[in-house]
Amino acid sequence: MNAPARNFAAKTATREQVPLLIGLMGPSGCGKTFSALRLGSGIQEEVGGDMYVIDTEARRALHYADQFKFKHVQFDAPFGSLDYLEALRYCVKQGAGVIVVDSMSHEHEGPGGMLDLHDKELDRLAGNDWAKRERVKMLAWQKPKAARRQLINGLLQLNANFIFCFRAKETVKPMKQGGKTEIVPQGFMPIAGDEFLFEQTVNCLLLPKSGGVPTWQSDNVGEKMMMKLPAHFRSIFANDRPLDEHTGRALAQWARGGSIKSEAERPSPSTSDSPAPDAAADGAGHQSPPPVPSAEDYSAMIDSILDDATDAKELANTWTRGKDLRAKILWPDDEDDRHHWSQIKARVEQKIASLKRSAS
Repeated sequence: MNAPARNFAAKTATREQVPLLIGLMGPSGCGKTFSALRLGSGIQEEVGGDMYVIDTEARRALHYADQFKFKHVQFDAPFGSLDYLEALRYCVKQGAGVIVVDSMSHEHEGPGGMLDLHDKELDRLAGNDWAKRERVKMLAWQKPKAARRQLINGLLQLNANFIFCFRAKETVKPMKQGGKTEIVPQGFMPIAGDEFLFEQTVNCLLLPKSGGVPTWQSDNVGEKMMMKLPAHFRSIFANDRPLDEHTGRALAQWARGGSIKSEAERPSPSTSDSPAPDAAADGAGHQSPPPVPSAEDYSAMIDSILDDATDAKELANTWTRGKDLRAKILWPDDEDDRHHWSQIKARVEQKIASLKRSAS
């Protein structure tokens, strides 16, 4: 039986209503949520509709409810690929112009996510037969990968703009170098599938305490592979400036067919454009240092980091990197004050000890 004839038509290509898929990658405390909301607000000004936030992070987005206008969608486990797709479709049906997903990493490693589904498939196919589990390991990826491909294909059909926040952690990878296997640092790698990251229009890496300023150069192989900055967007990200509403507007204007304004046309940052307290400097020379916060602001920043912390070593490193900044803060005289550095340090040490106990 012959397939029915298909008809095609060609017209001059023009850029119009191109959807934006923006990835923000970074570890705890780098300012992903705040930066996503600033970008989303700028995009919304151009495209209209409401800004929706799909929140997998224990309602963390609500910390910013007084600073930004958005619809909050609490998203609990299971975090399967198709569950994410249903949440995205729901927001679009409600009239979302911009959708922030914080965090997308649960789709990879959360309960019901990609890795969890793979383990369940191994249980189904091989049970406790460890030799068989090894033999069917590749076969067990079939169902999880098909679900992720369905998510990606479905996402690309939705009429909205998306900002995905990805957790990241420092990783190493064995690689052949000079005939020998060497352990090569990869830098901060997003917790997500490569195939999902590669679909993004742009991928921004936010280093610890980056102040919301993305990093576009790295000596680490992994970080360089994950960053994505097309040539036509370079003028938008030309200077070391935080991701903000202006960045979002510029991206949206391009997506609607407009021209990209140069950095010279960008308004100077005002006090109101300063990054959130949890987006301070990393002290490692990657970005410009932020203004010195008050003791109260620093205390609030640390409390936010403690709420988000899941790794004792990463939290300890974050605390150590803040040493120079703490030296500049004017602390209260009363050592029993919750905002005194010694009280803050005690809370950090308590959290580190708790995380170590949980990991053991």
